[in-house]
Amino acid sequence: MAFDVSTNDESIDVPPSGFSAMLRSIWADRLGRIGLILLVVTAVVAVLGPFVFPFNPADVGADSSTILQPPSADHWLGTDELGRDVFREFLAGARISLFVGIMATLISTVIGAGIGIVAGYFMGPLDTTLMSATDFFLVIPALPLMIAMGAIFGQNLLIIILVIGLLSWPRTARIVRSQTLSLRQRQYVARAKSLGASDARIIRRNVAPHVLQLIVANTILVVAGCILAEATLSFIGLGDPDRISWGSMLHFAFVSGAVGLGAWWYFMPPGLGILVVVLGFTLVGHSFERIANPRLKGE
Repeated sequence: MAFDVSTNDESIDVPPSGFSAMLRSIWADRLGRIGLILLVVTAVVAVLGPFVFPFNPADVGADSSTILQPPSADHWLGTDELGRDVFREFLAGARISLFVGIMATLISTVIGAGIGIVAGYFMGPLDTTLMSATDFFLVIPALPLMIAMGAIFGQNLLIIILVIGLLSWPRTARIVRSQTLSLRQRQYVARAKSLGASDARIIRRNVAPHVLQLIVANTILVVAGCILAEATLSFIGLGDPDRISWGSMLHFAFVSGAVGLGAWWYFMPPGLGILVVVLGFTLVGHSFERIANPRLKGE
């Protein structure tokens, strides 16, 4: 994706600036509006839910009669294999899943945007070196590498965030580099150079502001991928054993045999939670992408 950069003037077609203007533009799009509603509901559940319904991992059932019980007035989403309330567990898992996804995305965005701007602006041998490294990470299977790194460095929450973030930046780097290559040919960049402006100042004042909207659009989409990556790692048993996420809930549901026993209340909520939040970020991301790129508005 690239912005519409004209060749006969110095304007560049970008979405409305400002957070409120961006929200209004997304809200005006039907699919974007659905995505925003899904994300707002998820955010409220993740932030307020654990305070209203705190989850205690040590709060196990007193006897076997409380294990994998279906939904009831006392347990709205039933109980798990230890007799714990699945509804409270679901709310606690929402916070961890979103936290990991957002923090990993921030790491990915900083690395990808930095590499993309530097490579696109300076070009030459530096561009070749940085893009060769980017292509290397693009062609290798990300999931197996995440699994290997997670197994090597441990199952700590911080390690999981770093592993996902450090392996999710190549697409951002490629997109930002492409836009930077176009921006560096603009007349105002040439004038800034002729007036003696430093490269750092040109990047900060003349390049970065125009690339920012593109970075935001791509970042929204990357969050969905990072949440899926965390869920995948946790599902195969490489999540933080001391933290409950939607992925770890699915892991323990399958390990405990909940699927075979028909305990749908255990594995369906986290699965639907992942689906909803990923769909929300995807809809909002594509809506903002259409706003950022006029050529996509008719699609």
